[in-house]
Amino acid sequence: MADTEPTQTPPPNPAVEGAEASKGPSKSELKKRTKEAEKAKKAAEKAAKQAELEAQKAAAEVDFATEFYGKLPLNQSQSRPRRSRIQIASLTPELDGQPVLLRARVQTSRMQGSKMVFFVLRQRIDSVQALLTVSEGKVSKQMAKWAGGLAMESIVLVEGTVKKAPEIIKSATVGNVEIHISQIHLISGIEGILPFSVEDASRPELEAEESEEAQFKRVLLDTRLNNRVVDLRTTTNQAVFKLQHAIGNFFRDYLDGQGFTEIHSPKLQGAATESGASVFKVSYFKGNAYLAQSPQLAKQMAIAADFERVYEIGPVFRAEDSNTHRHMTEFIGLDLEMTIEEHYHEVLELLDGLFLHMFRSLRQKYSKEIETVRKQFPADEFKWREGPEGTLKLSFKEAVDLLVEDGVPREALDDIDTPSEKRLGRIVREKYETDYFIIDKFPMGLRPFYTMPDPEDPTLSNSYDFFMRGEEILSGAQRVHDATMLAENMRAKGIDPATMSFYLDAFRMGCPPHGGGGIGLERVLMLFLKLNNIRRASLFPRDPKRLEP
Repeated sequence: MADTEPTQTPPPNPAVEGAEASKGPSKSELKKRTKEAEKAKKAAEKAAKQAELEAQKAAAEVDFATEFYGKLPLNQSQSRPRRSRIQIASLTPELDGQPVLLRARVQTSRMQGSKMVFFVLRQRIDSVQALLTVSEGKVSKQMAKWAGGLAMESIVLVEGTVKKAPEIIKSATVGNVEIHISQIHLISGIEGILPFSVEDASRPELEAEESEEAQFKRVLLDTRLNNRVVDLRTTTNQAVFKLQHAIGNFFRDYLDGQGFTEIHSPKLQGAATESGASVFKVSYFKGNAYLAQSPQLAKQMAIAADFERVYEIGPVFRAEDSNTHRHMTEFIGLDLEMTIEEHYHEVLELLDGLFLHMFRSLRQKYSKEIETVRKQFPADEFKWREGPEGTLKLSFKEAVDLLVEDGVPREALDDIDTPSEKRLGRIVREKYETDYFIIDKFPMGLRPFYTMPDPEDPTLSNSYDFFMRGEEILSGAQRVHDATMLAENMRAKGIDPATMSFYLDAFRMGCPPHGGGGIGLERVLMLFLKLNNIRRASLFPRDPKRLEP
């Protein structure tokens, strides 16, 4: 077999290679390379831009305002910084540019975009607009977002600067300034959902009834009373109970100026004050006791003890199953008793002076609160007579005659019941232009056993009632200070004198002539403001169907 010779590759030709190298890259190759270079450049630019965006984002996520907002630690009196705080009521345009610190509730809040939040902050009956705006180095976007999410009625601590409002802000009671917020911290938040908004609870009754908009909800009285804490936050209720406080103060101040001494009588008694039908019986060790219907017995015994003039402000209990607009089972009594020199009208006249003092002082010193209440409960201004003519005084007979003239059958007027009282109030206002008047000389059969009979007509008594807007707000009389007559009256009313021997003993040991009266604080407040229901004038009302909250 013949050997096959290996194939040999011819040696390179330098001349040919040099020629090919001198030609360079082809056009297509150059184009390809250019595209790749442009692509790489764009990728680098995109990467650089992305890196810049990431850096910006990272920088933005670093919240520079963390110290200026957020929830405060639970206040356990850890420290006591001496920082001056301001009340919304004292904010004025003269404070323009001044830094302020205040605690308030968030009444409303509204975000405008992502960089601005409007608030209405409230303290009792006063409110002011506050504004939080995102700004470099002061208010971050995170701060604005957090603040805008605060629940209504949250309690916040706000630092800011007072600024004159460019125009009057109608949504706040202090409308000529606003607060530009620099710091806002949460003191106490809201758990769960509010039963109703304070804004809805503040609407005038007619507005709530007439509006067809769903958000204008009428908050019924029972709903309010079941959630009384929220209801009491309304500016109306804040004003109502400031006025209640004022009435008590005016009562006390006037009587202090007339030489009276304030006393505090027991509310647990061994016997009923007036009748067994309207007292609350409570177990008392091995026996029973009764909640006091009034401080009547204690007042009279204080007179027998030579106190001369006494008064008391305290709770009164009535076990009457009366579910009306003006009855409660517990209310605050304003009671007084005083010695008589010559005639029981000395007491009547002092009481009249007391009421006039209260009416005048309320109008002069609390006009802001009265106007606040009127926004929700519009009413005619309460009227009384001033000048030489003085307060209208009618005898029981004259009052009956006025009702008969107006068409009420005389035989139906042995007593003036509630509908007749209101009717009489309308007659008196039309005829005498007053909401406040007195009826004197009630029939003896309508009064308690301790009432002094008229010396000329024993069927009548030396007793009187005071009225506001046609409803009784005070009942009073000259009291029997003779032990023998008192025992006889008790027997006539079906009361065994032996059950109240301690009371009779006070008169057996000598007691001067005296008289007095008892006023229902909540009734005075209700009728002065025309609130239409006494429960609106009671902080936490008690009636036959309500013992809570």
